Amino acid sequence: MRYVIPLLLALACVPLLSPPDYFLHLGVTVLLTAVAGTGWAMMGRYGLVSFGHGAFLGIGAYTMALLWNMAGLTPWVGIPIAVTLAALAGVLLGYPCFRLKVVGHYFALVTLAAGEIVRILIVALRDHTGGSLGMTPDRVPPDQGLLAMQFDKSGFWWLALLAWAIGLLAWWLLDRSMASKALAAISEDEDAAASIGIRVTREKLRVTLISTALAALAGALMAQYRMYLNPESLAGLGISLQIVFGAIAGGMYAPLGPTVGAIITIGLEEVLRIAFGTEFTGGAPFIYGILLVLFMIYLPRGIVGIVERKRRSAAAPLGLPVAAK
Repeated sequence: MRYVIPLLLALACVPLLSPPDYFLHLGVTVLLTAVAGTGWAMMGRYGLVSFGHGAFLGIGAYTMALLWNMAGLTPWVGIPIAVTLAALAGVLLGYPCFRLKVVGHYFALVTLAAGEIVRILIVALRDHTGGSLGMTPDRVPPDQGLLAMQFDKSGFWWLALLAWAIGLLAWWLLDRSMASKALAAISEDEDAAASIGIRVTREKLRVTLISTALAALAGALMAQYRMYLNPESLAGLGISLQIVFGAIAGGMYAPLGPTVGAIITIGLEEVLRIAFGTEFTGGAPFIYGILLVLFMIYLPRGIVGIVERKRRSAAAPLGLPVAAK
Protein backbone atom coordinates (compact mmCIF):
# COMPACT_ATOMS: atom_id res chain seq x y z
CA MET A 1 0.00 0.00 0.00
CA ARG A 2 3.02 2.31 0.20
CA TYR A 3 2.60 3.22 -3.47
CA VAL A 4 -1.08 4.18 -3.04
CA ILE A 5 -0.50 7.56 -1.37
CA PRO A 6 1.80 8.91 -4.15
CA LEU A 7 -0.70 7.59 -6.71
CA LEU A 8 -3.54 9.30 -4.86
CA LEU A 9 -1.69 12.63 -4.80
CA ALA A 10 -0.85 12.34 -8.49
CA LEU A 11 -4.47 11.59 -9.40
CA ALA A 12 -5.67 14.54 -7.32
CA CYS A 13 -3.69 16.84 -9.63
CA VAL A 14 -5.29 15.52 -12.84
CA PRO A 15 -8.08 18.17 -13.10
CA LEU A 16 -5.46 20.91 -12.74
CA LEU A 17 -4.00 19.78 -16.09
CA SER A 18 -7.33 20.57 -17.83
CA PRO A 19 -7.74 17.21 -19.60
CA PRO A 20 -10.60 16.70 -22.09
CA ASP A 21 -13.99 16.14 -20.47
CA TYR A 22 -14.22 12.70 -22.06
CA PHE A 23 -11.12 11.45 -20.21
CA LEU A 24 -12.34 12.95 -16.96
CA HIS A 25 -15.65 11.17 -17.49
CA LEU A 26 -13.90 7.86 -18.03
CA GLY A 27 -11.75 8.47 -14.96
CA VAL A 28 -14.72 9.20 -12.70
CA THR A 29 -16.51 6.10 -14.01
CA VAL A 30 -13.44 3.93 -13.43
CA LEU A 31 -12.94 5.22 -9.88
CA LEU A 32 -16.57 4.65 -8.86
CA THR A 33 -16.61 1.20 -10.47
CA ALA A 34 -13.40 0.43 -8.56
CA VAL A 35 -15.07 1.41 -5.27
CA ALA A 36 -17.84 -1.14 -5.88
CA GLY A 37 -15.28 -3.73 -7.00
CA THR A 38 -13.15 -3.16 -3.91
CA GLY A 39 -16.22 -3.74 -1.74
CA TRP A 40 -17.05 -6.94 -3.62
CA ALA A 41 -13.47 -8.22 -3.37
CA MET A 42 -13.48 -7.79 0.41
CA MET A 43 -16.12 -10.55 0.48
CA GLY A 44 -15.05 -12.54 -2.56
CA ARG A 45 -11.48 -13.10 -1.40
CA TYR A 46 -12.87 -15.02 1.60
CA GLY A 47 -15.20 -17.22 -0.41
CA LEU A 48 -18.34 -15.08 -0.02
CA VAL A 49 -19.17 -14.81 -3.71
CA SER A 50 -22.04 -12.41 -4.39
CA PHE A 51 -23.87 -11.99 -7.69
CA GLY A 52 -26.23 -9.44 -6.23
CA HIS A 53 -24.10 -6.40 -5.47
CA GLY A 54 -26.10 -4.50 -8.04
CA ALA A 55 -28.92 -4.59 -5.48
CA PHE A 56 -26.87 -2.54 -3.04
CA LEU A 57 -25.82 -0.10 -5.75
CA GLY A 58 -29.50 0.32 -6.52
CA ILE A 59 -30.51 0.81 -2.89
CA GLY A 60 -27.83 3.45 -2.45
CA ALA A 61 -28.69 5.28 -5.67
CA TYR A 62 -32.48 5.27 -5.43
CA THR A 63 -32.61 6.02 -1.70
CA MET A 64 -30.42 9.08 -2.19
CA ALA A 65 -32.40 10.28 -5.23
CA LEU A 66 -35.82 9.74 -3.66
CA LEU A 67 -34.80 11.58 -0.48
CA TRP A 68 -33.72 14.51 -2.66
CA ASN A 69 -36.71 14.56 -5.01
CA MET A 70 -39.45 13.85 -2.46
CA ALA A 71 -38.10 15.37 0.76
CA GLY A 72 -35.57 17.92 -0.49
CA LEU A 73 -32.85 16.26 1.60
CA THR A 74 -29.43 17.20 0.28
CA PRO A 75 -27.34 14.29 -1.06
CA TRP A 76 -24.66 15.17 1.51
CA VAL A 77 -27.10 13.77 4.08
CA GLY A 78 -29.00 11.41 1.79
CA ILE A 79 -25.93 9.42 0.77
CA PRO A 80 -24.96 8.44 4.35
CA ILE A 81 -28.57 7.41 4.96
CA ALA A 82 -28.61 5.40 1.73
CA VAL A 83 -25.31 3.70 2.60
CA THR A 84 -26.61 2.81 6.06
CA LEU A 85 -29.83 1.39 4.61
CA ALA A 86 -27.93 -0.73 2.07
CA ALA A 87 -25.57 -2.02 4.77
CA LEU A 88 -28.55 -3.02 6.91
CA ALA A 89 -30.10 -4.78 3.91
CA GLY A 90 -26.84 -6.68 3.45
CA VAL A 91 -26.85 -7.74 7.08
CA LEU A 92 -30.51 -8.80 6.91
CA LEU A 93 -29.72 -10.87 3.83
CA GLY A 94 -26.55 -12.32 5.26
CA TYR A 95 -27.67 -13.20 8.77
CA PRO A 96 -30.03 -16.09 7.92
CA CYS A 97 -27.60 -17.34 5.27
CA PHE A 98 -24.67 -17.40 7.67
CA ARG A 99 -26.68 -18.87 10.54
CA LEU A 100 -28.00 -21.65 8.29
CA LYS A 101 -24.55 -22.17 6.73
CA VAL A 102 -25.64 -21.28 3.20
CA VAL A 103 -22.26 -21.25 1.47
CA GLY A 104 -20.64 -21.59 -1.93
CA HIS A 105 -22.87 -21.50 -4.99
CA TYR A 106 -25.98 -21.58 -2.79
CA PHE A 107 -24.99 -18.24 -1.27
CA ALA A 108 -24.25 -16.89 -4.74
CA LEU A 109 -27.75 -17.90 -5.88
CA VAL A 110 -29.33 -16.19 -2.87
CA THR A 111 -27.53 -12.94 -3.67
CA LEU A 112 -28.49 -13.28 -7.34
CA ALA A 113 -32.15 -13.57 -6.31
CA ALA A 114 -31.80 -10.55 -4.00
CA GLY A 115 -30.45 -8.46 -6.86
CA GLU A 116 -33.40 -9.37 -9.07
CA ILE A 117 -35.88 -8.66 -6.25
CA VAL A 118 -34.50 -5.13 -5.83
CA ARG A 119 -34.60 -4.53 -9.59
CA ILE A 120 -38.21 -5.75 -9.81
CA LEU A 121 -39.21 -3.58 -6.84
CA ILE A 122 -37.71 -0.52 -8.51
CA VAL A 123 -39.67 -1.27 -11.69
CA ALA A 124 -42.87 -1.99 -9.75
CA LEU A 125 -42.68 1.32 -7.83
CA ARG A 126 -42.76 3.25 -11.09
CA ASP A 127 -44.86 6.08 -9.64
CA HIS A 128 -41.87 7.05 -7.51
CA THR A 129 -38.86 5.55 -9.29
CA GLY A 130 -39.91 5.96 -12.92
CA GLY A 131 -39.85 2.19 -13.37
CA SER A 132 -37.95 0.87 -16.37
CA LEU A 133 -37.87 4.37 -17.88
CA GLY A 134 -35.66 5.58 -15.06
CA MET A 135 -35.65 8.83 -13.11
CA THR A 136 -33.57 11.97 -12.79
CA PRO A 137 -32.70 13.87 -9.61
CA ASP A 138 -34.15 17.37 -9.56
CA ARG A 139 -31.70 19.92 -10.92
CA VAL A 140 -30.95 23.22 -9.22
CA PRO A 141 -29.50 26.56 -10.39
CA PRO A 142 -25.68 26.67 -10.59
CA ASP A 143 -25.41 28.80 -7.44
CA GLN A 144 -27.00 25.93 -5.44
CA GLY A 145 -24.82 23.22 -6.95
CA LEU A 146 -22.79 22.65 -3.79
CA LEU A 147 -25.89 21.98 -1.68
CA ALA A 148 -27.32 19.59 -4.28
CA MET A 149 -23.94 17.93 -5.01
CA GLN A 150 -24.27 18.89 -8.66
CA PHE A 151 -20.74 19.65 -9.82
CA ASP A 152 -18.84 19.69 -13.06
CA LYS A 153 -16.61 16.75 -13.99
CA SER A 154 -13.61 18.15 -12.12
CA GLY A 155 -15.59 18.38 -8.89
CA PHE A 156 -16.81 14.82 -9.27
CA TRP A 157 -13.28 13.65 -10.02
CA TRP A 158 -12.17 14.70 -6.54
CA LEU A 159 -15.33 13.28 -4.97
CA ALA A 160 -14.84 9.95 -6.74
CA LEU A 161 -11.17 9.98 -5.74
CA LEU A 162 -12.18 10.45 -2.10
CA ALA A 163 -14.59 7.51 -2.33
CA TRP A 164 -11.83 5.40 -3.93
CA ALA A 165 -9.45 6.31 -1.10
CA ILE A 166 -12.11 5.32 1.46
CA GLY A 167 -12.45 1.93 -0.24
CA LEU A 168 -8.68 1.34 -0.17
CA LEU A 169 -8.52 2.46 3.47
CA ALA A 170 -11.27 -0.02 4.38
CA TRP A 171 -9.33 -2.75 2.57
CA TRP A 172 -6.09 -1.83 4.36
CA LEU A 173 -7.72 -1.76 7.80
CA LEU A 174 -9.41 -5.13 7.26
CA ASP A 175 -6.25 -6.69 5.84
CA ARG A 176 -4.27 -5.74 8.94
CA SER A 177 -6.89 -6.69 11.50
CA MET A 178 -7.45 -9.99 13.27
CA ALA A 179 -10.75 -10.19 11.39
CA SER A 180 -8.80 -10.92 8.21
CA LYS A 181 -7.15 -13.94 9.85
CA ALA A 182 -10.49 -15.09 11.20
CA LEU A 183 -12.17 -14.79 7.80
CA ALA A 184 -9.31 -16.69 6.17
CA ALA A 185 -9.79 -19.50 8.69
CA ILE A 186 -13.55 -19.47 8.10
CA SER A 187 -13.09 -19.71 4.34
CA GLU A 188 -10.96 -22.83 4.84
CA ASP A 189 -13.22 -24.64 7.32
CA GLU A 190 -16.10 -23.02 9.20
CA ASP A 191 -16.47 -25.80 11.76
CA ALA A 192 -12.77 -25.80 12.58
CA ALA A 193 -12.78 -22.01 12.89
CA ALA A 194 -15.78 -22.12 15.24
CA SER A 195 -14.11 -24.81 17.35
CA ILE A 196 -11.20 -22.48 18.19
CA GLY A 197 -13.49 -19.65 19.29
CA ILE A 198 -14.00 -17.64 16.10
CA ARG A 199 -17.49 -16.15 15.89
CA VAL A 200 -18.22 -17.17 12.34
CA THR A 201 -21.53 -15.35 11.85
CA ARG A 202 -20.26 -12.10 13.39
CA GLU A 203 -17.13 -12.01 11.23
CA LYS A 204 -19.08 -12.73 8.04
CA LEU A 205 -21.64 -10.06 8.87
CA ARG A 206 -18.91 -7.52 9.55
CA VAL A 207 -17.27 -7.93 6.14
CA THR A 208 -20.69 -8.05 4.46
CA LEU A 209 -21.64 -4.73 6.07
CA ILE A 210 -18.44 -3.06 4.85
CA SER A 211 -18.76 -4.54 1.37
CA THR A 212 -22.38 -3.55 0.84
CA ALA A 213 -21.76 -0.07 2.25
CA LEU A 214 -19.01 0.53 -0.34
CA ALA A 215 -21.28 -0.74 -3.11
CA ALA A 216 -24.05 1.63 -2.00
CA LEU A 217 -21.61 4.55 -1.84
CA ALA A 218 -20.51 3.83 -5.40
CA GLY A 219 -24.11 3.52 -6.57
CA ALA A 220 -25.22 6.79 -4.99
CA LEU A 221 -22.28 8.71 -6.45
CA MET A 222 -22.79 7.11 -9.88
CA ALA A 223 -26.42 8.22 -9.89
CA GLN A 224 -25.55 11.74 -8.77
CA TYR A 225 -22.78 12.00 -11.35
CA ARG A 226 -24.91 10.76 -14.24
CA MET A 227 -28.03 12.58 -13.01
CA TYR A 228 -30.01 9.61 -14.28
CA LEU A 229 -31.06 6.36 -12.60
CA ASN A 230 -32.10 3.20 -14.41
CA PRO A 231 -32.77 -0.20 -12.82
CA GLU A 232 -30.78 -2.05 -15.47
CA SER A 233 -27.64 0.05 -15.09
CA LEU A 234 -27.76 0.44 -11.30
CA ALA A 235 -29.52 -2.65 -9.94
CA GLY A 236 -29.67 -5.34 -12.60
CA LEU A 237 -27.67 -8.48 -13.21
CA GLY A 238 -25.54 -6.68 -15.79
CA ILE A 239 -23.97 -4.28 -13.30
CA SER A 240 -23.48 -7.10 -10.76
CA LEU A 241 -21.65 -9.16 -13.39
CA GLN A 242 -19.55 -6.12 -14.30
CA ILE A 243 -18.46 -5.71 -10.68
CA VAL A 244 -17.59 -9.41 -10.32
CA PHE A 245 -15.67 -9.49 -13.58
CA GLY A 246 -13.66 -6.38 -12.73
CA ALA A 247 -12.66 -7.64 -9.28
CA ILE A 248 -11.64 -11.09 -10.52
CA ALA A 249 -9.90 -9.90 -13.70
CA GLY A 250 -7.88 -7.26 -11.88
CA GLY A 251 -7.16 -9.42 -8.86
CA MET A 252 -9.35 -9.60 -5.79
CA TYR A 253 -6.41 -10.45 -3.50
CA ALA A 254 -4.60 -7.15 -4.11
CA PRO A 255 -5.86 -3.70 -3.04
CA LEU A 256 -5.42 -2.21 -6.52
CA GLY A 257 -6.73 -5.31 -8.30
CA PRO A 258 -10.36 -4.10 -8.55
CA THR A 259 -9.11 -0.75 -9.87
CA VAL A 260 -7.15 -2.46 -12.66
CA GLY A 261 -10.25 -4.56 -13.32
CA ALA A 262 -12.40 -1.42 -13.50
CA ILE A 263 -10.04 0.03 -16.13
CA ILE A 264 -10.38 -3.15 -18.19
CA THR A 265 -14.16 -3.25 -17.76
CA ILE A 266 -14.84 0.38 -18.65
CA GLY A 267 -12.29 0.23 -21.47
CA LEU A 268 -13.99 -2.83 -22.96
CA GLU A 269 -17.39 -1.17 -22.64
CA GLU A 270 -16.18 1.98 -24.42
CA VAL A 271 -14.51 0.01 -27.22
CA LEU A 272 -17.73 -1.92 -27.86
CA ARG A 273 -19.79 1.27 -27.74
CA ILE A 274 -17.55 3.09 -30.21
CA ALA A 275 -17.17 0.08 -32.52
CA PHE A 276 -20.77 -1.14 -32.61
CA GLY A 277 -22.93 1.63 -31.13
CA THR A 278 -26.40 0.28 -30.38
CA GLU A 279 -26.02 -2.68 -32.74
CA PHE A 280 -24.38 -4.82 -30.06
CA THR A 281 -26.73 -4.06 -27.15
CA GLY A 282 -26.20 -6.60 -24.39
CA GLY A 283 -22.88 -7.66 -25.87
CA ALA A 284 -20.77 -6.38 -22.98
CA PRO A 285 -22.40 -8.64 -20.30
CA PHE A 286 -22.04 -11.59 -22.68
CA ILE A 287 -18.32 -10.90 -23.11
CA TYR A 288 -17.91 -10.30 -19.37
CA GLY A 289 -19.39 -13.73 -18.73
CA ILE A 290 -17.01 -15.48 -21.13
CA LEU A 291 -13.96 -13.62 -19.85
CA LEU A 292 -15.01 -14.22 -16.24
CA VAL A 293 -14.99 -17.99 -16.79
CA LEU A 294 -11.60 -17.81 -18.51
CA PHE A 295 -10.07 -15.72 -15.71
CA MET A 296 -11.47 -18.03 -13.01
CA ILE A 297 -9.91 -21.04 -14.75
CA TYR A 298 -6.57 -19.68 -15.97
CA LEU A 299 -5.90 -16.52 -13.92
CA PRO A 300 -7.70 -16.97 -10.58
CA ARG A 301 -5.51 -14.33 -8.90
CA GLY A 302 -6.09 -11.79 -11.66
CA ILE A 303 -3.69 -9.55 -13.53
CA VAL A 304 -2.26 -7.82 -10.46
CA GLY A 305 -1.71 -11.20 -8.80
CA ILE A 306 0.32 -12.42 -11.78
CA VAL A 307 2.38 -9.21 -11.83
CA GLU A 308 3.13 -9.47 -8.10
CA ARG A 309 4.11 -13.12 -8.43
CA LYS A 310 6.57 -12.30 -11.25
CA ARG A 311 7.96 -9.38 -9.26
CA ARG A 312 8.60 -11.58 -6.24
CA SER A 313 10.17 -14.28 -8.39
CA ALA A 314 12.53 -11.72 -9.94
CA ALA A 315 13.43 -10.38 -6.48
CA ALA A 316 14.31 -13.82 -5.13
CA PRO A 317 18.10 -14.31 -5.32
CA LEU A 318 19.16 -17.54 -7.04
CA GLY A 319 15.57 -18.74 -7.05
CA LEU A 320 15.19 -18.66 -3.26
CA PRO A 321 11.55 -18.12 -2.18
CA VAL A 322 10.46 -14.68 -1.07
CA ALA A 323 7.92 -14.38 1.75
CA ALA A 324 4.51 -13.37 0.44
CA LYS A 325 3.08 -10.14 1.72
